[in-house]
Amino acid sequence: MVVAQADELPLLLAERYRGDVVVSQYWVSEKLDGVRAHWDGKQLRFRSGNIVQAPQWFVAALPLQPLDGELWIARGRFDQLSGIVRREIPNDDEWRKVRYMVFELPDAAGTFTERAARIKLTVAQAAVPWLQAVEQFRLPDAKALQQQLDEVVRGGGEGLMLHRADAPYETGRSPALLKVTPWLDAEARVIAHLPGKGRQAGRLGALRVEMPDGKRFSIGTGFTDAQRGNPPPIGSLVTYRYRELTGNGIPRFPRYLRVRHEF
Repeated sequence: MVVAQADELPLLLAERYRGDVVVSQYWVSEKLDGVRAHWDGKQLRFRSGNIVQAPQWFVAALPLQPLDGELWIARGRFDQLSGIVRREIPNDDEWRKVRYMVFELPDAAGTFTERAARIKLTVAQAAVPWLQAVEQFRLPDAKALQQQLDEVVRGGGEGLMLHRADAPYETGRSPALLKVTPWLDAEARVIAHLPGKGRQAGRLGALRVEMPDGKRFSIGTGFTDAQRGNPPPIGSLVTYRYRELTGNGIPRFPRYLRVRHEF
């Protein structure tokens, strides 16, 4: 039986922080290394629109209020989380490790400051350990933001998010939501496996990938030994990190991060 692909959900998406905003006008939170999930009051869905096959006890405790957030375990545990939430038949013991970290109330009225307060109240009323509010806090300026970013990254975190305090709820990519990381990231399609040499002989040396605009380049770092022995398949979408683009528009110092599972 072929299952139809759902339509991608209209969610709020972040732009990149470029140091040109007044930091004190934003709420700040940690950028969680999780899987985006939207709760419409009845069903939990991935960003793709496909249903998350979570245990009944997990979703039964969620409120009627629509929620937007991340399924998350802990820093550095994305691969484990991805394996858990992608299973068609959920494993209760595995799902006991997962938390739904809420950072927005879709379609709710008011400013983000008001919605953040309502998120706390909603989570408190649910009173279950797997539903939590993402911690939001304020910082006075860009210097304090950089210090906070450095601390989070040193601890194994991904980065920070800025959400403008007076912003109404909206969908699509918006400067009301900004991501702050010490690197850039993007996605590309795997088109070939390049063989390794020396110590990597007989295993993956690099991935040859293609960007959405058709430009091609190779990613040769960031892989574990296990990944070099069993690399992402040709045709898969992978996420990589890089410092900047060259004059030809090619990522400089690309480093493999993970397969982008199209849930």
